Amino acid sequence: MKDIARNLGVSIATVSRALQDCPRISARQRARIQIYAREHNFYPNIIGAALRHSRMMPMKIIGVIVPQFVHYYFASVLTGIEEEVRNRGYRIMVALSDERYAREVEICEDFYKDKVCGIIVSQAKDTTKYDHFQKLIDNGVPLVFYDRICTGVNSSRVVVDDYMGAYTAVTHLIDTGCKRIAYYGSSMTLEISKNRFNGYKDALLKHGLKLDDSIVRLCDNRSDAEAITPELLSMDNHPDAFFAVNDDTAIGVLYTAKRMGFDIPKDVSICGFTNGYRAVTCDPMLTTVEQRGTQVGEEAANILIGQVEGIIPMDKVEKRIVRTRLIIRESTR
Repeated sequence: MKDIARNLGVSIATVSRALQDCPRISARQRARIQIYAREHNFYPNIIGAALRHSRMMPMKIIGVIVPQFVHYYFASVLTGIEEEVRNRGYRIMVALSDERYAREVEICEDFYKDKVCGIIVSQAKDTTKYDHFQKLIDNGVPLVFYDRICTGVNSSRVVVDDYMGAYTAVTHLIDTGCKRIAYYGSSMTLEISKNRFNGYKDALLKHGLKLDDSIVRLCDNRSDAEAITPELLSMDNHPDAFFAVNDDTAIGVLYTAKRMGFDIPKDVSICGFTNGYRAVTCDPMLTTVEQRGTQVGEEAANILIGQVEGIIPMDKVEKRIVRTRLIIRESTR
């Protein structure tokens, strides 16, 4: 604005008012300044303007915390959030916690200082203390969790039906003749891990199969799957199926089994959890549980904006569940 003011011989205040279409500036002067600004690719700093006027107008920026970007699921959730907030006149600021508690705390502090109107978050894997979340709530900042919810604070959340998704997947493996099903999951500090493991366990018990701890492993990424799987497939009584907590892990199992000479799915069936684009680019294509991340993002944004605009009371905890579905492809019998 200083450059525009200098080049047109007017004050910065005049430029600011003209760009806001203020009637105190003549129509001719407004048009002159606005045309010049467009021709020179000037765009106002929306965040800066909102911060300057935050006492007079609500901040319309929503903070979003993502644990990592490598998974298709988090990208699809972000897509859903972005679509919903844009349709309702808001913008988002996205930050990556990189699965680190300390970084997550910093982001929450930064968002609070930046005066975002609310925060949508999926907690980091190593988060076991929740003071930073409670501080936001205590200071009147709406907070909505998605996927990895925090049971340590009383806040709204959107999740998929992890238990039923896992139960349905393992039931499918059993119904197609599998009797020794390995489980690869995440840390049990996460609610989604507990729910998926319980779905796996209950499906086994329901069908008269015993839980064997020797084929239950902490493994939630492709590299670990490729390192761990040879040991399990070298057992005399090796698993005839694997259920993995996400598609990347399942694909790691799939290619490791193929390298070891196993036929997929004749010798070993494999099922994942996500239904990202990688599920249809591997060979054979992966049977998996579809999480519907875009819908999760839309629901989370809908709750947060509802709280910001007073449609949903701040003290009301919204708990929404997005249904999963099993997508059967060639990696299972």
